[in-house]
Amino acid sequence: MPLQRRLQLVGCNTEDQWMTTALKVAFATSDMKTVDQHFGAAKSFAVYAVDQDNACVVEANQFGQLAMDGNEDKLAAKIQALEGCIAVYAQAIGGSAITQLKNKGIQPVKVSPGAQISDLVESLQDELRQGPSSWLAKAIAATMPANPKRFDEMEAEGWEE
Repeated sequence: MPLQRRLQLVGCNTEDQWMTTALKVAFATSDMKTVDQHFGAAKSFAVYAVDQDNACVVEANQFGQLAMDGNEDKLAAKIQALEGCIAVYAQAIGGSAITQLKNKGIQPVKVSPGAQISDLVESLQDELRQGPSSWLAKAIAATMPANPKRFDEMEAEGWEE
């Protein structure tokens, strides 16, 4: 099922400098408060911009009611809607969806039933402050622009065999 509705919020400090360094994460939710959906059958996703000190909803994507029927055609629209996100939190995610998400640079994160989005955002912020785990460090590195002078810097350091 294609994306039915996309709400993008503009009043959430989207023009401030912190948004250029914030990470986008998505949550499979039916009520915008809890992660209560299976990725493949998720009716909607709440997308947050998060950094160490700030977090805000920047987008809500709605797909309508979907069955957990193993039909993978519905995955493409969902993955496309999550473009730019580093992670998606869901109650469950099938193997094929995991592969497709990882190929797009989106880390699937399985959470316990009833997990509160606010708690997950806070936990992510704590991790950013204390030092990111390997998947988060990799995601952060992928969002950074390549340094065009990196090879010049390596050459200046010299080379020894």
